Amino acid sequence: MITSLIDNDLYKFTMQHAVLALYPDAEVSYEFINRRPSDRFNDEFFAVLLEAIGEMADLQLQRDEQTFLERRCPYLKPAYLEHLAGYRYDPSEVDARLDDGGALSITIRGPWHRTILWEVPLLALISELHGRHVDTGWTEQGQLDKIRAKSRTLQQAGCALADFGTRRRRSFAIQDLVVGVLCDNPGFVGTSNVHLAHRHGVQPIGTMAHEWVMAHAVLADLRHVNRRALEAWRKVYRGQLGVALTDTYTTGIFLDDFDAHFARLYDGVRQDSGCPLEFADRIIEHYVKLGIDPATKTIVFSDGLDAEMAVELKRYCGERIRCAFGIGTNLTNDFAGSDALNIVIKLATINRAPVVKLTDDAAKATGQPDALHATKQALFAAPPADT
Repeated sequence: MITSLIDNDLYKFTMQHAVLALYPDAEVSYEFINRRPSDRFNDEFFAVLLEAIGEMADLQLQRDEQTFLERRCPYLKPAYLEHLAGYRYDPSEVDARLDDGGALSITIRGPWHRTILWEVPLLALISELHGRHVDTGWTEQGQLDKIRAKSRTLQQAGCALADFGTRRRRSFAIQDLVVGVLCDNPGFVGTSNVHLAHRHGVQPIGTMAHEWVMAHAVLADLRHVNRRALEAWRKVYRGQLGVALTDTYTTGIFLDDFDAHFARLYDGVRQDSGCPLEFADRIIEHYVKLGIDPATKTIVFSDGLDAEMAVELKRYCGERIRCAFGIGTNLTNDFAGSDALNIVIKLATINRAPVVKLTDDAAKATGQPDALHATKQALFAAPPADT
């Protein structure tokens, strides 16, 4: 099911590149989270999952893939691409278990620069194998027409869009079908999946994920974590890959650090939780307050979008600010009578210290309860009154 080292989202490679440049000695752990615990797994699923994890060790970067990255991703330094050519997955970094009740647990441990690539392919494997061995009452019949209809809706509204569907795809074949259909849409700017970008000759899309910001709460400064994460990103990419993720510790905390320097340096922001309409108004207001024309900046919306939501957001933003849409599960795992899994793998610790994610949606918060409480207190508790 995973047949290429670059069957992964671009932001895992861009972050791996940055980790090697700045934090080569960092040690981390990741935890699998099933946001809908009623979804269970079985022994047949688990046996094949373990086999697939073991087979990941055989993957290696091919010469034509390296050439593609050199051409399409010039911000990745040659030394990093040589490192990637020598990279091999180590299945011993993954501890996967299935309890008697069918609950799946997975922990990933090791150097950050190594373990960072596991998240996306593991989630893709879990999703695909669940559809093969657990939830089998579905069919691919009508998928092509459904994907074409969504593409037409987006095209008619003039939406710029990218495929963000790797992590929760029903299968590689379905995501391949999606990208193939979207290639005929003039508004299609590319896919987060590097292997499919190579396969279809389109641009791989991605910058940073929440883990980049989460890690800086330990590596740098919790009170100004976004500032430190954005500055570290700038050191590596020097203005390239300029879309900032806003909601790791809520948008309000982000905007406190997103001053005129960063707002001018970064091309735009990504929205991944909360109300997207309120977010658009808030970001536009922030740019105006800083003396920046919002029409020169971009919001990338990526939170559980479907075609209809993207069209609504496009109309709402109008000419006030540019917008683009990263659409994932609704494109690559939309099957009647068979819900997509709601699963994530999140950074849990770095250098043995716990990390958390808050976001603008309380249901998406992750981390140990004590660490979540301490983080909220540090970020939101009123400072002591002057005496």
